[in-house]
Amino acid sequence: MEIKKSPDGGWGWVIVVVSFFTQFLCYGSPVAVGVLYVEWLDAFGEGKGKTAWVGSLASGVGLLASPICSLCVSSFGARAVTIFSGFMVAGGLMLSGFAPNIYFLFFSYGIIVGLGCGLLYTATVTITCQYFDSRRGLALGLISTGSSVGLFIYAALQRLLIESYGLDGCLLIVGALALNILACGSLMRPLQSSDCPLPENALENVPDRCSTYSEKEKNLEESISVLEKSCSSETGKSPLANGHWKGESRLHKTLMTTAHGTRETETYKKKVAEQTYFCKQLAKRKWQLYKNYCGETVALFKNKVFSALFIAIFLFDIGGFPPSLLMEDVARSSNVKEEELIVPLISIIGIMTAVGKLLLGILADFKWINTLHLYIATLIVMGLALCAIPFAKTYITLAILSGILGFLTGNWSIFPYVTTKTVGIEKLAHAYGILMFFAGLGNSLGPPIVGWFYDWTQTYDIAFYFSGFCVLLGGFILLLASLPPWETCNRQLPKPAPATFLYKVASHV
Repeated sequence: MEIKKSPDGGWGWVIVVVSFFTQFLCYGSPVAVGVLYVEWLDAFGEGKGKTAWVGSLASGVGLLASPICSLCVSSFGARAVTIFSGFMVAGGLMLSGFAPNIYFLFFSYGIIVGLGCGLLYTATVTITCQYFDSRRGLALGLISTGSSVGLFIYAALQRLLIESYGLDGCLLIVGALALNILACGSLMRPLQSSDCPLPENALENVPDRCSTYSEKEKNLEESISVLEKSCSSETGKSPLANGHWKGESRLHKTLMTTAHGTRETETYKKKVAEQTYFCKQLAKRKWQLYKNYCGETVALFKNKVFSALFIAIFLFDIGGFPPSLLMEDVARSSNVKEEELIVPLISIIGIMTAVGKLLLGILADFKWINTLHLYIATLIVMGLALCAIPFAKTYITLAILSGILGFLTGNWSIFPYVTTKTVGIEKLAHAYGILMFFAGLGNSLGPPIVGWFYDWTQTYDIAFYFSGFCVLLGGFILLLASLPPWETCNRQLPKPAPATFLYKVASHV
């Protein structure tokens, strides 16, 4: 497979539009799960820590499985993965409408929907990065606003559907809407040529140092000789030595039959030897690919910025994700009356996240802006905003903090950009899968930890102090790793020597 040059436009804008709607449809309900969280608390009567696992799994499982998601996208392409994942998300949402208890939701909503969202996110980000280079920041910002717009719309939509059709009817309708992902996936035209056959003289032009498996030609000849020895007992005897023939015509016929049988035997032996040789080379190739993957992973962690990046994203998701899930319950715990909630706090977070993703994505395209430092600044300011939540006791102050947190959460749009600058576009899928695994781990642990703090202390104060400290710590670790220069992050990892796997096998095999 040979990746063509990024067109930075053309069909790429269609990819941006369908990726936007894909993230809108798949992430709309999971990111606005705070509305469902309050209903599940009343419906199942479980603790806040346990109930928070549903929303945290929906956001965390897909990220935890990011290495697998990246492998699926690399193996099957973004289009096939998007269509398959659309069925997963829609089926998981509809199945959740029949949940008899909270444990069933862990599987249907947390695991199935979460894994489908992870696959869709990896597919949309990967194919967008392939279609855009100089405008990559803008493109990523546009598609990532899909989940934010989904949060804004689905927060109000799910509340309206719950009032009209109940919790079960709401999940069934939202699941039916998610089926539109299939139409979006069908438009994701791959930017890869499906076939890249080697020219006839390719074997002559490739130098020896580019061949990973330079097996000598005598291997094939030795394989044939082994077969000849095993078949010598059957083919060594000539029919002429076993009897007398009566006529020349019969002798001629027998000689022709013997010659034909000998040719068939030689052809069969050659086919078996060639197939054996091919399987041997294929097994070596698979083992070499596995070794290369492990070697590339070790090389990634030798980059100090990448190592700090995975710590920062882990701590960011532990502390930064809970507000989008728990802010509605925070308002209720602060005795904010329901009639004072002019606009749902989750909707404010959603719309400001969309604004943040778009503006931060545009800023990332400016050459004079250090994207890594921009990302670090969002982490530090967000940590301070989280520490200020315990002091907010009115709707106005909670709405302001929700807007600030939402805008800073938009740094997700520049995170793939920072990752690409750190490791290069060639290793984006590999590195991004590793980083998203740690992000998913933080997403899965953050809301339950905050919920458990509330169950123990009956207040969210200590919980959000803890969340703010985690985000601040991640920001300062990344800041220290980026000093002295940003050039450390811009310097791409050394590319391994080219490996061309050559199979000299007959065309009929």
